[in-house]
Amino acid sequence: MDPLSRSPPRRGPARGRRAAAALVVTAAAGVPAAVGANLTPLPDAAGALAAPWRIVALPDGKAPSTRFERATIDGVPAVRIVAEGSYGNLVHDLPTGTPAAGTLRWRWRLEQANAAADLRRKPGDDAALKVCASFAMPIDRVPFVERQILRLARSVSGEDLPAATVCYVWDPREATGTLLPNVYSARLRWIVLRGSGTATGNWFDESRDIAADFRRAFGDESAEVPPLQAIVVGADADNTGGRSSGAVAALRLDR
Repeated sequence: MDPLSRSPPRRGPARGRRAAAALVVTAAAGVPAAVGANLTPLPDAAGALAAPWRIVALPDGKAPSTRFERATIDGVPAVRIVAEGSYGNLVHDLPTGTPAAGTLRWRWRLEQANAAADLRRKPGDDAALKVCASFAMPIDRVPFVERQILRLARSVSGEDLPAATVCYVWDPREATGTLLPNVYSARLRWIVLRGSGTATGNWFDESRDIAADFRRAFGDESAEVPPLQAIVVGADADNTGGRSSGAVAALRLDR
């Protein structure tokens, strides 16, 4: 399988500064004028990583980059995501002011879980497979202490880090439907979409009302659903040093 690596990985802030790094799911950069009703295919017809998709890894080799490889699995064109003591996201930035209206759809399968992962503990804060939506929530909606942390993280990184991110995660340890804040920053909140008892090695189709999920995860902070900032796909195993693998296919944003 060929790695999706036509362009070098983009680097994010240091994961070692965990309180700030938990915020770094994405930051808008190089956004095209319009994306249209659907996201750019992942991968494209030639099996490549096409703009505006970009890889966000850790700076200065602090951890290897998670591998993103084109694959055809059970006849399904997909991106296989392999994390081995690594960190990495595929990021699709969206134009400023993109309404958070519509349905996010995709197919995914977990091939190998990370047995050491535990989203409730800092040493286990690794995701075997995740699809995320980042929102451009106004910073004045963020609680005071977290607001200061976010401002500091934005200053250190030089990026407009999202104030709210919902990550749909495949996690065999947690029950399906569980909502959890990230252990390092409540700016990121997990929704366990496939949990304990879900069979590995099978494709599952997902369909999510992203506005409704924002209200569930962040409704305590904002009555209004802010614009979308980015869609993110990834996996990491840098905290546990473990290994996981899975695949994502047919990712689209329907209006």
